[in-house]
Amino acid sequence: MKQFDLQHLNLTKYLFYTGKGGVGKTSIACATAVTLADNGKKVLLVSTDPASNLQDVFSTELDGKGVPIVEVPGLFVANLDPIQAAAEYRESVVAPYREKLPESVIVNMEEQLSGSCTVEIAAFNEFTNFITDETAAEEYDHIIFDTAPTGHTLRMLQLPSAWSNFISESTHGASCLGQLSGLEDKKEMYKQAVATLANGQLTTLVLVSRPESSPLKEAERASSELAALGVDNQLLIVNGVLSSFDDSISESLYAKQQKVLADMPAGLKDIAAYFVPLRAYNITGMENVRNLLQKDSLTMSGDTLNTTDIPTLRKVIDDLDASGKKVIFTMGKGGVGKTTIAAAIALGLSAKGKKVHLTTTDPAAHLKFVMDEASGITMSHIDEKEELRRYQEEVLKKARETMSEDDVAYVEEDLRSPCTQEIAVFRAFAEIVDRAENEVVVIDTAPTGHTLLLLDSTQSYHREVKRTQGDIPEAVKKLLPRLRNADETAVIIVTLAETTPVFEAMRLEEDLKRAEIATRWWVINSSLYATETSNELLKAKASHEVEWINKVDELSHGCFAVIRWSAEDIRGEKLLTL
Repeated sequence: MKQFDLQHLNLTKYLFYTGKGGVGKTSIACATAVTLADNGKKVLLVSTDPASNLQDVFSTELDGKGVPIVEVPGLFVANLDPIQAAAEYRESVVAPYREKLPESVIVNMEEQLSGSCTVEIAAFNEFTNFITDETAAEEYDHIIFDTAPTGHTLRMLQLPSAWSNFISESTHGASCLGQLSGLEDKKEMYKQAVATLANGQLTTLVLVSRPESSPLKEAERASSELAALGVDNQLLIVNGVLSSFDDSISESLYAKQQKVLADMPAGLKDIAAYFVPLRAYNITGMENVRNLLQKDSLTMSGDTLNTTDIPTLRKVIDDLDASGKKVIFTMGKGGVGKTTIAAAIALGLSAKGKKVHLTTTDPAAHLKFVMDEASGITMSHIDEKEELRRYQEEVLKKARETMSEDDVAYVEEDLRSPCTQEIAVFRAFAEIVDRAENEVVVIDTAPTGHTLLLLDSTQSYHREVKRTQGDIPEAVKKLLPRLRNADETAVIIVTLAETTPVFEAMRLEEDLKRAEIATRWWVINSSLYATETSNELLKAKASHEVEWINKVDELSHGCFAVIRWSAEDIRGEKLLTL
């Protein structure tokens, strides 16, 4: 794998960067834009990432049109706010129904249009303007988009029923209903945008990942989804690769990364792949952006910890035990280590004499628990794919009874949304919790607040309008009030000490607040700061974690724990050492 070097690449006019939160997508998109502008090209960089920190990166107030960057002649940056765009769009769809439908129906409609899918459609609507703008195409040598639309969104854009006002007809609880109903006049423009995306002479899809198995699997999924739609001019950038070591921590990290790269997912092996070295610094300020693709700087952060007490997971377990919680969720974005934390909490509570039921979407064997009769832990594994298939079948069976072929195709696509998977898995969780009345139930992975509100609002919608595509099981109805009872339920947010994972965790907490679910503890996983490494690069990198540990300390009002980075998967009895 070669280092990512723009001198040796023949880049297309449009570049779309995509990847999981926290892999460095924005950083690499910025560094690409700056390097191209420094080489005499005229470049427009457009971000549609809700967690975007472009203003900090360029230390410039940005807008949605494009602002020239004084320090980089030839570079213009636009920062679209998809959350704001989604809110405006939601209002444009719902407004005609106000005063005409009962309030509970309006609330339900608003919630239907509050999911990640709507945000993505709103973002796509915004950057379509840039893709189809002939003046912009003539003016700029390259237009770079930080965040590409998913395969799911693009497939939906191609379905006839997506363009009808479907929301008033359907309440099966998934996330994408009717988001396109207010965009009829943009249909042709979208068609053109999708065609541009699929044109390999014009567009390159840049998959950004890290040398870790979870982001690489995500990159493989995005790659195959988009390739199936004709977006097949792709390249892969693996960000944060360590190239040398000089202490036990750096040696372990190096070995771990090399193993992951050697076991690259099959779907990525035929894509041209490049790497960007691990850097010690956060990508803010022009100097760091320029350096990212060129060289490292081992400057230590001057931040100091605001607290002298950095608790371990043991403190969290002690609190959960003392407060007598019955249902414990670990929540967070993919790849932050939720399953490991859930297993450690289950084992810790069991060691205190609690009867514990751990339910996870990870194969039970994966954790290789030391399970003996005395452990007191009941394990159950939920197969996400199987639950999703069951749920899809149930909904489609009902849909086929009353709907046209186009409408069924739309529901089918709608059922591929992440939110639908959450609903399907949550139903399976609810059934387990229902059975486990006399145990402490620890659940790895929970639905977002948005999904919970969908499930909840659908009940009132049933009462108002006697039309439904999917029924809510009794177990789910019972579980929702339980989740809102802070005496009984604890939600633990798992994150990393980095910019994007913390921003994403904050959005998750906001989501839960909307659903009236309180979070109690935050856990920072895989912290280099906690390893006390002597390697110069890792030591400098660890110093930049301090800002985010302080941030989590503030957000959680001191109720947080930090778990040190480990080279090996922590399993069995080792879980008790976190």
